[in-house]
Amino acid sequence: MNHRWNYLPITHEQEEISRELAYEIGVSPILGKLLVQRGITTPTEAKKFFRPQLPDLHDPFLMKDMDIAVARLNEAMGKKERILVYGDYDVDGTTSVALVYKFLQQYYSNIDYYIPDRYEEGYGVSYKGVDYALETGVGLIIVLDCGIKAVNEIAYAKEKGIDFIICDHHVPDDVLPPAVAILNPKRFDNTYPYQHLSGCGVGFKFMQAFAMNNGIEFHHLIPLLDLVAVSVASDIVPIMGENRILTYHGLKQLNSNPSVGLKAIIDICGLTDKGDITVSDIVFKIGPRINASGRIQNGKEAVDLLTEKDFSIALEKADQINLYNETRKDLDKSMTEEANKIVEELEDLSDRRSIVIFNETWHKGVIGIVASRLTEIFYRPAVVLTRTDDMATGSARSVSGFDIYKAIEHCRDLLENFGGHTYAAGLSMKAENVPAFTKRFEDFVAEHILPEQTSAVIDIDALIDFRDITPKFFNDLRKFNPYGPDNNKPIFSTHHVYDYGTSKVVGRDQEHIKLELVDNKSNNVMNGIAFGQSSHVRYIKTKRSFDICYTIEENTHKRGEVQLQIEDIRPAE
Repeated sequence: MNHRWNYLPITHEQEEISRELAYEIGVSPILGKLLVQRGITTPTEAKKFFRPQLPDLHDPFLMKDMDIAVARLNEAMGKKERILVYGDYDVDGTTSVALVYKFLQQYYSNIDYYIPDRYEEGYGVSYKGVDYALETGVGLIIVLDCGIKAVNEIAYAKEKGIDFIICDHHVPDDVLPPAVAILNPKRFDNTYPYQHLSGCGVGFKFMQAFAMNNGIEFHHLIPLLDLVAVSVASDIVPIMGENRILTYHGLKQLNSNPSVGLKAIIDICGLTDKGDITVSDIVFKIGPRINASGRIQNGKEAVDLLTEKDFSIALEKADQINLYNETRKDLDKSMTEEANKIVEELEDLSDRRSIVIFNETWHKGVIGIVASRLTEIFYRPAVVLTRTDDMATGSARSVSGFDIYKAIEHCRDLLENFGGHTYAAGLSMKAENVPAFTKRFEDFVAEHILPEQTSAVIDIDALIDFRDITPKFFNDLRKFNPYGPDNNKPIFSTHHVYDYGTSKVVGRDQEHIKLELVDNKSNNVMNGIAFGQSSHVRYIKTKRSFDICYTIEENTHKRGEVQLQIEDIRPAE
């Protein structure tokens, strides 16, 4: 793979600010530059970034309708109404439901939860779900991570005497559902200072407001933060601002005292002895297992696990979810191979700026993953559709910097339903509309996407020498954790490095390179690992210089020792 290396620019003014900031807080000027790139320009902001504090969370009552939502919840509890906590079947939805249900259950017993079936009911609030509420005597439904577009379904519930409180973070339409209260920081009349909460984050703010109103001390909410961290990491929302505080403390909770259900998943993932579970561990290990329940069977099983109090039962449930994940992996592999073949055989692939493919037999639960794989392989926004009755239903995923929600919204008259955010969306349409949608979607993408968004690009934060990588530099760099959107793990580049003479190929299929490198500015010998890049080893062994870009990691086998994880290698100019 030939990546284009993009050195992130910094203005003369930012350079000045970064030097001054680095001096004032006592860090390397390189790290001062990274802070300024993240919009942090004062020592006070840097301190808050490096040491996120729970008291810095925003007042939940700043959110539009929060006072109404808390009053309606208090009324329901006062009148002993039955409450139903309702949510989506993905990680964000199931963690949201688990969080609100677990917290309220401590103070109120007439409460239940509901996750719609992906295959029978589809995404969001369903008529079947409302009928279930009606049959079981529910007076109030708290819906999480969906509901913002459920105008007709919520109107139907209202006719039947059931009230809704919506806690969502997806982009609303012009017409809002007739709910009692709508908590959504993306509302057009938003009054909340932070827009990028996950669905679970909105649920947490609701519980924070409920606690404040009822004299419940904040420390009772802290055990729920592990669920918020899992939702933020899995839903790929920015990890800056309020999300950074929630994720930072959620990871502390996940590492020190996780809830029973999450501890069981941690055990099943083999993360128990790791010592420091990160956002990356959630994205690649914990999240996919929670998601697999809704993809393969029913998301309710994930909530059953996340709310379980008995560890031995939780382990059995985690084991079952792990089996779903194995099934998911098999489906993912076979469907991705089929999808790749379809895309590669498209006659005009080189001219296309987007990918839309439709296969009537594909498993609905895995098409989102396949769409993600296609964006990674072909660097184009991708929509993958399958058939459900007479409808084509699907998932869309985007490339860096391109708003796929806007592209889908441009085709809204061809759609029956759609929803989502910048990088991921769901949609459904009549099967006969697929050709028209494909053309209009492509036209919109072609007009709005930038050339650099359709090629393999590595954004490089800073050009450095090995002598810059001191123990203090590494310790200060670690304070940039947790990483995620808007605060990606910094990628550095060093030019004119040489093999120290001991680099070698490793791995079962000899696909990786274990490196020992020197540069021409210092005597430091740096250890590195380049996964899947063994094709470069012949050049490396010629003793000619080359350039590398990499992240700086702790060597998992030798604590305290630094290792470079090489992202790309190219001959020095």
